[in-house]
Amino acid sequence: MLRILAPALVLAIAPVQLAAQTPEAHEDTVTSPIQARAEGVVAVLRGETAASEVFSPHFLASVPEERLEALARQLTAQFGPLQGLEDATPTGPGAATIAIRYERALARGPMQLDGEGMVAGLLLNQFDPIDDSAEKIAADLAALPGTVGVYYAPLAEDAEPIIATNADAQFAIGSTFKLYVLSALARQVAAGERSWDEVVRLDTRSLPSGLSQDWPKGAPVTLHTLATLMISISDNTATDQLIKIVGRDAVAEELRASGHSAPAKTLPFLTTLELFGLKGDLARGQAYAATGEEEQARLIEAFATEIAGDPDKIVKPTFTQPTAIDSLEWFASGRDLAGLLRRIAELDDAAAREIMAVTPAVPEPKRADWSYIGYKGGSEPGVLNLTWLLQDRAGEWRILTISWNNPAAPVDVGTLELLAQRILSLE
Repeated sequence: MLRILAPALVLAIAPVQLAAQTPEAHEDTVTSPIQARAEGVVAVLRGETAASEVFSPHFLASVPEERLEALARQLTAQFGPLQGLEDATPTGPGAATIAIRYERALARGPMQLDGEGMVAGLLLNQFDPIDDSAEKIAADLAALPGTVGVYYAPLAEDAEPIIATNADAQFAIGSTFKLYVLSALARQVAAGERSWDEVVRLDTRSLPSGLSQDWPKGAPVTLHTLATLMISISDNTATDQLIKIVGRDAVAEELRASGHSAPAKTLPFLTTLELFGLKGDLARGQAYAATGEEEQARLIEAFATEIAGDPDKIVKPTFTQPTAIDSLEWFASGRDLAGLLRRIAELDDAAAREIMAVTPAVPEPKRADWSYIGYKGGSEPGVLNLTWLLQDRAGEWRILTISWNNPAAPVDVGTLELLAQRILSLE
């Protein structure tokens, strides 16, 4: 997300999580309370029982009742009506794995009781579709507000996609653009121009998301560290430092070399701080967007000189509603991103792929289906992209990328995460 104090250029996605902590269970907890509490969870999700009758105060302090209600709506929207508890299998004192049956999926995950027999932890992190299909998923995608594109396919150039919707349309992709920076850096390393262990001084700044904006100026860091921060936690300062080192023109050349179908829509290649500044001073941003690429290049170089990498010299955007997402962003189609991931998959040096794998953004139970999972996502209000590079057990490379743009309202990451799990379950 592009985040200042609110969402922005990082997307860290995780399973549907209902509690961050699971207190230790009381030793004499037995199966019958587990079954009763699992039935209670179902009753809460159905709206038949108050959450306070089933979940512990500690749990509800972290996950208020309205969030549970939102989760219940999200699950029924994705998977149809809740039909009941499928099973609750004890896994230890006060602990169980529960399965909840919906019309179109089984939702599974661990549940933990506290010493009072209340639900203190619940993590629904596996969704096994029932009678799902690419056609049903495509219909659910089409029903979302705004515009959605999905491309799930082998990476081989002429391969038939498993599911493709608006796969050639240009979407704002948020922080997923950082994969172009990673690929350009990897190409320079492969050419002997750079090395992953090269040490540089941190001398630029952007706005959060990230950590390195708070590090001391001049801190020594390796290019590998900057790249890992950029991809794993979508660190904007690390990204802008790498763009400065690799070169704006080199990143643009990587975008073109990957076969991007509409490079002029994204070029000149903006840093995160520049995009923040153009969105914060929207009149300036709109004037920039209205000109051609050559004039944009002149304007952005002047702007870069003016702000000199200092976040205090820009007007900071609020990022509460979609802001010029059709003109001030980084753009790519599903097939464009396939071209980029193909180049990353073909690298002899595995370092870039290892960096992508730090945050795989796939629930633990699903990771065993793949020999490799790499991920990068991006978002801001009205913009969401989730992109995976995957290798199956037979060695075939695949891409799953989903983009959702809505200039009228923010979009919901949980909805797209659940759709992604359904897609990854397709044969």
